[in-house]
Amino acid sequence: MTDHSLLSLKNLAKRFGGVHALRDASMSISAAGMVHGLIGANGSGKSTLLGILSGQTSPDEGEISIDGRTVTLSSPTKALSLGIAMVSQETAYAPDLTVAENVLMGRRLERSMFGIDWRASNEKAARILKDLELELDIDRLVRDLRPDQRQMVEIARAISMNARILVLDEPTSSLDGHEAQALFEVVRSLKSQGVSVVLVSHRLDELFDMCDSLTVLRDGVTVAEGPLDDFTPDAVIDAMIGRHRAQAVTRIGGTPRADQPPALVVEQLSSPRALNEVSLSVQPGEIVGLAGQVGSGRSELLECIFGTRFVSSGDLAVGGTPHVPSNSAAAIRAGLAFVPPDRKGQGLVLSGSIRSNLMSVAMADRARLGMPSIKTEDGIIADLVERMSIRMHGVEDPVSTLSGGNQQKIAIGKWLTRSPRVIMLDEPTRGVDVAAKAEVHGLLRDIAAEGAALLVSSSELPELLGLCDRILVMAQGRIVASAATADAPDEATLIRYMTMVRA
Repeated sequence: MTDHSLLSLKNLAKRFGGVHALRDASMSISAAGMVHGLIGANGSGKSTLLGILSGQTSPDEGEISIDGRTVTLSSPTKALSLGIAMVSQETAYAPDLTVAENVLMGRRLERSMFGIDWRASNEKAARILKDLELELDIDRLVRDLRPDQRQMVEIARAISMNARILVLDEPTSSLDGHEAQALFEVVRSLKSQGVSVVLVSHRLDELFDMCDSLTVLRDGVTVAEGPLDDFTPDAVIDAMIGRHRAQAVTRIGGTPRADQPPALVVEQLSSPRALNEVSLSVQPGEIVGLAGQVGSGRSELLECIFGTRFVSSGDLAVGGTPHVPSNSAAAIRAGLAFVPPDRKGQGLVLSGSIRSNLMSVAMADRARLGMPSIKTEDGIIADLVERMSIRMHGVEDPVSTLSGGNQQKIAIGKWLTRSPRVIMLDEPTRGVDVAAKAEVHGLLRDIAAEGAALLVSSSELPELLGLCDRILVMAQGRIVASAATADAPDEATLIRYMTMVRA
């Protein structure tokens, strides 16, 4: 039987090396003028599905059809020619061009025999904005617009290319409440004009407010799909995590030292479009987890504490001493350590030796008037290698020759040369196998047992539940909930807070 849906994605599969990003993903929009929601936990395959839909990547298996006709989305240009346009999380605009120039970007300015007809181009851009009920000055530079207005310019550009299906990827992740509502007014206007919208969001309140239908992805598979009336918030959460996984995880670890002053105190910390008056404290020997969807502020919080992201207001204290988060060098001197999420791009120098990587932090602020003592280095490195069970051939080998798990041990171990008071880790086991993950978790517990305070940001809720003493849940740049793992919270409870849904 022929499927005459406006858009149909059936049984899509996509592998990247040995990783199955999609296994059996399907999604359909039955008719024009519908808003279809797409939701899934981090790592569920949403980005890969959007990449296929926008022509940025090709599926290994599966079928795509528009109006019942099978199509191949071989490139973004092909997708656009078929009426599919995407506005991604990372906005794409030319800040030093006007609104009109951005709306008509891509050789769509009106032309005359003398070149660009600016009057006709401005009139064309003004008509597009009027159709979307947008009141924007077409002569204004885009850099001077608010973030929501910049996104609306991108939407106007997509509509100017005769888009029938507009994909919005987490469009409100960097917007405040008023800006988000303004954006959704534009979505409602598009819907009334027959444009269908694929709305990707981690906020269930937005999806239930805006959508006609919904698709839920988990581990690369479509696990639920249908009209929105078939869903409740709890049903969506159950589908996202799987009922069999929604059970408590018991933490095995040491005991925080509550009798000592906090190792880290954060008070009312704010950063533009990232954090809004965040306060927390971490005791020596305590492991505190940060849970939240991408864009919730958990990664940005670590960057602010470490001095690599601008802080507009708030106070910090490390070991009872006030600290101004001005830069990473000051953070290191204060006793802070930060293991970033991208060990290959940020945490390590892959072409460098195991020796140079392990010693990089220890030597960071020393006056290098001569060659460092090889004997001293050898002793430090030997202790770290034994303590962390790093498997290698020799300390002069490039770090790139090691497995992912051993690379991550070095990304952590280099900080131990300074005995930091506080170690912050963002996605500490990303890209490592199950055995290596268990080893890293054991290492972190040992570090905490020795008295260091750990602040761990992770997209993997089972990891936080099994590793941490407390979990702080972040959403929209704020801490919205706190749970002690001794009270046995489960994934479903945490996701309710992460998606701004109350039981």
